[in-house]
Amino acid sequence: MFDFGITQLGVIGAVALVVIGPEKLPRVARTVGTLLGKAQRYVNDVKQEVNRSMELDELRKMKDTVESAARDVEKTVRSEASDLEQQLSWSESTSSVETVEVFPEYKHPRKKWRLKQGATPQWYKARAGVRTKALSGAARVARYRPHKIN
Repeated sequence: MFDFGITQLGVIGAVALVVIGPEKLPRVARTVGTLLGKAQRYVNDVKQEVNRSMELDELRKMKDTVESAARDVEKTVRSEASDLEQQLSWSESTSSVETVEVFPEYKHPRKKWRLKQGATPQWYKARAGVRTKALSGAARVARYRPHKIN
């Protein structure tokens, strides 16, 4: 902030000692130190706020450029899609044979994930009493509930 040398600080200290006096000098020095610390913190806060606002402005500009680029890409994709659609509709109207592709219905590869998976044959599972079908809680209670004998 200020560029003071050792000699200049010594002269200022000597003048302060003479003017203020040795009794009040430590208290005044503490007060001046705290005030300078507060001033430095305030200046640093202002600098950080200015930097944040500058970065925010830069981010807004970057956001605007990215959005405009995205809009341009979307426009070109839509125009190309409409051109392709027009070409396809023209080629369909000129051709007499229509080809329709039918895709099979999607099936999840692990449809029975609750069942025990492995290479054990079904006959062994049946003989050993290994569960091969998943039961709900209510079905399990109904199956293993003791029956009343009349």
